[in-house]
Amino acid sequence: MDSLNRNALELADEALDFAEELDIGARELDNGATVLDFGHEFDGGVEAGLLLAEMQTAGLATVQTRMDEVAGAPFQYVELTSDHPALALLCSQKAGWEVTTEDFEGLGSGPARALVAEEDEFARVGYQDVSDFAVLAVESDDYPTASVADHVADLTGVEPSSVFLPSVPTASVAGSVSVASRAAEMAVFRLSELGYDPLDVVSATGSAPVAPVAGDEESAIARTNDALAYGGQVHLTVREEFDRFDEIVSTANDEYGTHFADIFESVDWDFYEVDESVFAPAQATVNVVGGDTYVVGERDEDLLAESFGL
Repeated sequence: MDSLNRNALELADEALDFAEELDIGARELDNGATVLDFGHEFDGGVEAGLLLAEMQTAGLATVQTRMDEVAGAPFQYVELTSDHPALALLCSQKAGWEVTTEDFEGLGSGPARALVAEEDEFARVGYQDVSDFAVLAVESDDYPTASVADHVADLTGVEPSSVFLPSVPTASVAGSVSVASRAAEMAVFRLSELGYDPLDVVSATGSAPVAPVAGDEESAIARTNDALAYGGQVHLTVREEFDRFDEIVSTANDEYGTHFADIFESVDWDFYEVDESVFAPAQATVNVVGGDTYVVGERDEDLLAESFGL
């Protein structure tokens, strides 16, 4: 398997080559790092969001849109499929890096995490990347600064000029699209946290509605999480039986049925105070190769309609 960061770098180069068509921007910071703007000063769009999701999964997933419905209204959905779910979803796409410097706060996802490889899932998968380049997608309403690139360079062991930071506010079209691509990642992460070997997940497909772009970052974060927890659907093909498949969906949590705006408000918007089990798709089918098929969870279209303002 090629380096995850090398794979993502090829997609970053593609973004640079087609920046005008994608309506995204690029800026070189004082330390030579490159920021790709997916929704700060540029509008971006659906295609930009799909390419961002591909970068976040290091090119190991197919990401596309389709039309479906929410409460009877035509709605766009994002569908993601990966036959390398442990690497693509846990070791790359998962938003596991809290990016904090003196002048910046954001959430990092993408293959640069695999160069550090300190999160538990890397030990479970048995993977650590080696690369001269680092690609970290940063979710924030602030534009990444040179201190962010220095921080990433220091932890990943690459030169600042070799750091690439695709950046997106959640309150943007690309932000809504990229978050909607996370349904499968959430299910595989929940399985891993419950003790299932992520290497026994053969294939993962997830879909979720693209939440309407909210007017501010907090509302956008709440609405996009509603889209996953109450509208996200997942299909997993796995090798081994497990007695806790029913716990990988949001219905297994006591907070099910509560808008994420209310969940976050209850902890003063300190996301790390929220029980991580609430971050799960609404419904999943789990097919055990040569064994049984399990269907767990359910969607809540009424809650989605309220969240989306339908």
